[in-house]
Amino acid sequence: MSVALHSSPCARLCARALSAPAQQRRTLSSRRGFADSQQQQEPPRILITGGLGQLGTGLAKLMRARYGRDNVILSDIIKPEREIVEAGPYVFADILDFKNLQEIVVTYRIDWLVHFSALLSAVGEDNVPLAIRVNIEGLHNVMELAKQYKLKIFVPSTIGAFGPTSPRNPTPNLTIQRPETIYGVSKVHAELLGEYYHKKFGLDFRCLRFPGVISSDTAPGGGTTDYAVQIFHDAVTTGKFSCYLRPDSRLPMMYIDDTLRALWEIMVAPESQLRSRTYNVTAMSFSPEELVRAVREHVPQLEVTYRPDSRQQIADAWPQVFDDSCAREDWGWRHRYDLPAMCKLMINDLKAAYGTDAGSSGSTGESRT
Repeated sequence: MSVALHSSPCARLCARALSAPAQQRRTLSSRRGFADSQQQQEPPRILITGGLGQLGTGLAKLMRARYGRDNVILSDIIKPEREIVEAGPYVFADILDFKNLQEIVVTYRIDWLVHFSALLSAVGEDNVPLAIRVNIEGLHNVMELAKQYKLKIFVPSTIGAFGPTSPRNPTPNLTIQRPETIYGVSKVHAELLGEYYHKKFGLDFRCLRFPGVISSDTAPGGGTTDYAVQIFHDAVTTGKFSCYLRPDSRLPMMYIDDTLRALWEIMVAPESQLRSRTYNVTAMSFSPEELVRAVREHVPQLEVTYRPDSRQQIADAWPQVFDDSCAREDWGWRHRYDLPAMCKLMINDLKAAYGTDAGSSGSTGESRT
């Protein structure tokens, strides 16, 4: 079920980008003030695959606010809602059909390709053959397309790219990676293939390893970190939440506004600042019991039970704390939202979406570092 928000976090982020002075918009609050060559040139034309997932629609709003409505082409294989079509260009794109993708790139004169299409961790384990086709064969198509047409390409990676033999607290940018899910295996493959194409063919490949992403714009999708989204929906509707992880299962997380801003910043960062093609980024780490305490600051009556399922084994192999010092040093990454600030925004947004009047207490602002 999708929930329409009165004032979504993505909309707030876009509003800030548009209302800021011109020079401030060019950097979108980035501390190093990245020099965006497109500012003095024709804006890039951007294709987003898998665009109706958690990140796609939010990124489209942000990029359209920055580069213009018609310069961002959202795509997926799903029939879009009316508001998606009205917001800007939307096309059908099957990432397993190279000629279909090729036609889109040529017709729309694409410069940047943001490749979100993928089956996530728990879903991929339930259908490994499909995960291999979507996550690996689909990746091969977009990488070859980016090479052929000299596109700048972004492919997201994940905390799932690490495994039980990786250091978990903290997990550095460069370390052993032996994931035990097909999702993680496919993401390590993407990271290495991107680096290979960069060195072999000069492809401008960029990648961020995201932690769990928390957003009120889309419904939870059944991933291992999605408990941290589901709890907010349940808190403002039923007041009862059942968690499929143990209360002490610490994982890195990130609020959607920070996630989208990090993606934009890595895309416009000068190549001279990039010592790597793949970077860890994060904002906070917490366990379910810590999140429950934070949510109860706003919904004191929340009832919680713990019933760990197969996703617990996945969580036990993932990082507990992400070391993103390389991103902070190389291109000035800084998160803005900590756990209290994120909880306040999520509760308020979902109360507005569901039309509930659950009490909200406490006063928190953004945590700026």
